[in-house]
Amino acid sequence: MWLIVGLGNPGLKYQLNRHNIGFVLVDIIVENIASTQSFKKNQSSEVIKVKFGNDDVVFAKPQTFMNRSGEAVQALMSFYKTDPDKLLVVQDDIDQPFAGIKFQSGRGHGGHNGIRSIHEQLGTDKYMRLKIGVGRPTIPQMDVADWVLQNFSNEELKHIPKILEHCYLGIESLIKNGYQKTATLFNKNLLDSELES
Repeated sequence: MWLIVGLGNPGLKYQLNRHNIGFVLVDIIVENIASTQSFKKNQSSEVIKVKFGNDDVVFAKPQTFMNRSGEAVQALMSFYKTDPDKLLVVQDDIDQPFAGIKFQSGRGHGGHNGIRSIHEQLGTDKYMRLKIGVGRPTIPQMDVADWVLQNFSNEELKHIPKILEHCYLGIESLIKNGYQKTATLFNKNLLDSELES
């Protein structure tokens, strides 16, 4: 069974923060494929089990706050008996420009506190991640933590539907076709693609 975990912070005030793009993607996917179902509380997370194509998939949003995401992910993997090769974690990524999309596996946490927590709790980095670029602060002296806890700008929000659609199709491909093919097809900067077309 696949476990797809979107990272974020619980609470309305964080809803449209850059740091919460994982929650946003999970919500959109679930709304599209299981609109009649609702999330339930389990293992310090909001979870929903659905059919995604022919596969059983659990989508989860940890409610532990970002810095303790690993506690929820470890508990979910134990409860659902999920192997690391069937775990996908969706995160924001400051090291990619806004709208950069990257499926990745077996890399360091890159300073992301949620990923750091997951690495520590699982004792491995051998699981898949979907990294959604949010870029670095436009004001050089701004602290990165303040940047990711800001809402997306109005200009950025115009591109969010395209980003979410691309990620949705990427996850669908990952489940059907595996990691290597999906990374080859879906790792790109969507704004660059837009400029080329």
